[in-house]
Amino acid sequence: MVHLTKRRWAAALAAATALTMLAACGGSESEAEKAKEITFWTPQTTPQRVAAQEKVAARFTEKTGIAVKVVPLSEADQKQALATGAASGDVPDVMLHSSTTTAAWRSQGLLNTGAAEEVVKDLGAETFNANALKAFSLDDKVGAVPSDGWVHLLVYRKDLLQAANVAVPTNLEEVAKAATTMKATGVSGIALGTQSGTASGTEAIYSMFQSAGCQLVQDGKVTIDSPECTRAAEQFKVLRDSSAQGDFDVTSARAAYLAGKSSMLLFSTHILDELAGLDSANPPTCAQCKADPAFLSKNSGFITVLDRNHPAQYGATLGYGIPEGANTAGAKEFIKFMLEDGYSDTLASATEGRIPLRNGTKAEPNAYLDAWGKLGIGPEAKSSVAELYGPEMVTQIREGVNAVSLWGMGTKDSPLAGAVTAENVLAQFLERLYGGQSPGDITKAMAEEVKKVQAEL
Repeated sequence: MVHLTKRRWAAALAAATALTMLAACGGSESEAEKAKEITFWTPQTTPQRVAAQEKVAARFTEKTGIAVKVVPLSEADQKQALATGAASGDVPDVMLHSSTTTAAWRSQGLLNTGAAEEVVKDLGAETFNANALKAFSLDDKVGAVPSDGWVHLLVYRKDLLQAANVAVPTNLEEVAKAATTMKATGVSGIALGTQSGTASGTEAIYSMFQSAGCQLVQDGKVTIDSPECTRAAEQFKVLRDSSAQGDFDVTSARAAYLAGKSSMLLFSTHILDELAGLDSANPPTCAQCKADPAFLSKNSGFITVLDRNHPAQYGATLGYGIPEGANTAGAKEFIKFMLEDGYSDTLASATEGRIPLRNGTKAEPNAYLDAWGKLGIGPEAKSSVAELYGPEMVTQIREGVNAVSLWGMGTKDSPLAGAVTAENVLAQFLERLYGGQSPGDITKAMAEEVKKVQAEL
């Protein structure tokens, strides 16, 4: 039986209607017919990305004879629908989802971890990003097969920092000092998620705190009130106070940098095409950008590993999971195809946000990473990262992805870390931090709230 915490039980019940719609394929199929089809849930839900995934799935069908139903479903909806479907035995066959969700599903007994282990073994564990394998593992046993992800970049205006005689920062304290100095020049020091209680605030906290050596929990002990975390909270307030435009969310932070109104930006690799003027929905609007749409890409530098002493970047890691009760044979073949013959086309559905977590093959260890750097980015995929930013940028991003580390990763603390992140627990305290409450009191209050979540798991 599936066990859920009280705060998640209502959400699971609410998913029943959605799951019924997804299961409308009918229940009269023979076992032989079912073996020739699989259902694939994907959080890549935009029409363009769904179409790209359907094309890859069609190639798989042509090769194997196994039909694939591609179902675009956000990760939040996946969580609700799987919890409900598991009780009735009506589950998909493959689910693309984040490593934090893997931890939660694994703790509830919803994943066929043995099948995932077999896929990794068949493809070669050594061909995967080691950190990604750790993110999807517990006690060195894989729960889902790593696919792709993105990493936070600290983007900075090379021209503005140079004009202000500000060195490129190499740790959180230096970022805070640089941001304060740059605000005095008339622009925001840094644009990042600072709105209280929001997902963007959660990501910014996660990113900056981790880079300072702060850990949420270790071996079951909540440590968000440690000295490292308290210092990180102090510097986070400095970053927020460097804004000349108030608090930011993801959209407004990006807009500020694209408008030339911020000297630094914390954002995912999704920003790469926008800086180069390749996304008409989010074009650069700085004064110089009118004459040269690529002005920002030419004048921006990138930090992919902020603190080499604490190489822990925030990012997203997606992987393929196989639920208990799925068409295991078909699911395994599909995942292998998606990570081999169909891999480049899968990544190309959103290149700048889908960096490979399988580096290459046994024969060519970096084949997929090298191929990714040459894929077109942006809606029209006109130019590649290597063409726009140089091959050294591909190497930098590789280093950033290799440094992706999430609280509780690969340990029994991962379900707690995932719940704290999903519920924006830490970001709820930002307004109090801005209002003058001491960083020490803030991190103590954070710790108490995290302990409440821990008690409910």
